[in-house]
Amino acid sequence: MPAFTFEDARRCVLETVRAACVNPAVEVVALEAAAGRVLAEPVAADRDYPALARSVRDGYAVRAGDLPGELDVIGEVRAGENYAGEVGARQAVEIMTGAPVPRGADAVVMLEYVRREGARVIVDQGAQAGQFINPQGSEARAGEILLHSGKRLDYTDIAMLAAAGIDPVTLYAAPRVAIIATGDEIVPVGAAPRDFQIRNSNVYSLAAQVTRAGGVPQILPVARDEMEHTRELIERGLGADLLLLSGGVSAGKYDIVEHVLEGLGAKFYFDRVLIQPGQPLVFGKARGKFFFGLPGNPSSTMVTFEIFARAALEILGGQEDVALHMPFARLTEEFRHRTGLTRFLPARLSADGGAVTPVAWRGSSDVPSVTRANAFLVVDADRAAWQAGDWIRVLLK
Repeated sequence: MPAFTFEDARRCVLETVRAACVNPAVEVVALEAAAGRVLAEPVAADRDYPALARSVRDGYAVRAGDLPGELDVIGEVRAGENYAGEVGARQAVEIMTGAPVPRGADAVVMLEYVRREGARVIVDQGAQAGQFINPQGSEARAGEILLHSGKRLDYTDIAMLAAAGIDPVTLYAAPRVAIIATGDEIVPVGAAPRDFQIRNSNVYSLAAQVTRAGGVPQILPVARDEMEHTRELIERGLGADLLLLSGGVSAGKYDIVEHVLEGLGAKFYFDRVLIQPGQPLVFGKARGKFFFGLPGNPSSTMVTFEIFARAALEILGGQEDVALHMPFARLTEEFRHRTGLTRFLPARLSADGGAVTPVAWRGSSDVPSVTRANAFLVVDADRAAWQAGDWIRVLLK
């Protein structure tokens, strides 16, 4: 198959998965467990917000036309109460933040700008009608959509759901993601590897990335470089909603993942992308389930999940916004590369996000460098050089 550019490969993933993802499964979950999940139905305001005009300051509810001047204090109202009377000419009601504004009043004067003398207050300056008042319905009107289906819920959304009385919450079911590492060189994390062996780190980094993207990781045993064993594990993995394979997708003699998938009737959308790290990257579908054959080197596995597989997982989980956010920052030093590949290279972004510095990197197996980084430079395929101070895209880690 011809190699895809980064842009074409990502477009292929988004369009293909969206076209197949119709009516994802839903479930009802307690509000306290809904954070980080994807909303499955829109939420409307059950009433006006605020339900009554409310004060946004501690002070006095007044009629703006009476100021400046001396006013009689006829009562007090605090949050959680409703003042039964009405503010008349040259009258005031002491009011607390969040309390309903009494009838007749059209402004609130802050405590700092009045002098209290017994049952009277003296206000030396004028007031504008509506000052320090949140009018009824100014935040949202009854029936207005507050949260849309497909939104991943953050803490502000949880507050809105609680304010609207939504508990439990209807959410999209979290996709189950099977994860398989491949290769005879891989040993368990707790083992003491020989010089030619490596510990099984990729399944754990992928499990963390899957969880962060809203999926439920299912780590399967390592697939050995043998057709029948690999086939057995891939068949098990296709029982999940998405299958991630790490390694076995290059052109080597023992890279057998594509051959096994082909034997299972897989359809391949692409098997090589013009990026670094991660050129040998397979995306396809078998037995009704999407799969990614990710490169086996750790940096490649991490990067290709973030820029391709994460979006597929989020769509399967009902999420609408799966944009890859790549803001610009200024390079702190000169940078050059050979054109032809879009590169995602370890970097350190400054605390304010305005400046970025490349991190020395020894290639796709260099996990320490990726650990030192907090972002990736996104190096355009068609540009060879940047100077210190130039803008460049950054992918947050």
